[in-house]
Amino acid sequence: MSSAASSTNGTPQLSAINVRKSYRIGPRTLDVLKGVSIEIAPGECVALRGASGAGKSTLLHLLGGLDRPDSGSISLGGHDLAGYSASQLATLRNERVGLVFQAYHLLPELSALENVSLPARMARRSASETDRRARSLLARVGLADRVDHRPYELSGGEQQRVAIARALINSPTLLLADEPTGNLDSATGGEIIRLLRELQAELNATLVIATHDNALASVAPRVVELVDGLILRDTQTHPTT
Repeated sequence: MSSAASSTNGTPQLSAINVRKSYRIGPRTLDVLKGVSIEIAPGECVALRGASGAGKSTLLHLLGGLDRPDSGSISLGGHDLAGYSASQLATLRNERVGLVFQAYHLLPELSALENVSLPARMARRSASETDRRARSLLARVGLADRVDHRPYELSGGEQQRVAIARALINSPTLLLADEPTGNLDSATGGEIIRLLRELQAELNATLVIATHDNALASVAPRVVELVDGLILRDTQTHPTT
C-alpha cells in the first residue's frame, strides 16, 4: 500500500511514485521502502520524520539521486532520474542539489574556504568568483573569521556551518539535510535549523530534512512521517512563510 501526498503550490519539484528499495544483508533481504509516493513543490520545507530504520534517509537519498530505487520512479524538476547515467546524476547533484549530512564530510586537509569552494571548482566555475562567493557564504553562516581554519580546528557546530555553506556554493534549487543536527547539542542544533530555514527563504530553495527529532521536525510547515517503510501521515503543520 502506498501513501501519496500532493502539494497545491504548483508543479512538483520532486516526485516519488510507488518507490521501493531493499538491501541485502547476508542471506536476508531488508525491505526499507515498501511503496512510497510523495510530491514536493518548489520552495517547500518538508521534514521526513521517523525512527531509525523507518526509511527516511533512504528516501532522502533517492530524492537527491544518491541512490536508485528498485522499482517506482523519482523525478526532479519533471525529469525522471532513471534516464540519467551515474556521471549525469553526479553533475545534476553538483549543479542543482545541496547536501548536508550528520557527519559533515569535510576534507580534513582543506581549509574551511577550500572545502566550501570544492563543488564550484568541480563545476569549473571562475576561481575568482568562487572565492568571492565562498567567503560571502562563510560570512553569512557566521564564520568570516574561520576561513583559513581546518576542520579539526572547528567545533561541531562550526563544521556543520561550513558544510551548509558548501552545500550552497552552486546556488542549488534543492537542499537536502540528513539528520543535520544529529552530532550536535540541542542549543547548537537549534541554531543550525534556524540557519537552514533562513537560507532556504533567502534562496527560495526547496528544503527537505530527514530527522528522528520531533522538535526539529516541528519547524517545518509540512511533516511526513514514515513508519516501517511507508508514509503513515502527511501533515501541513503551519502555513508556509
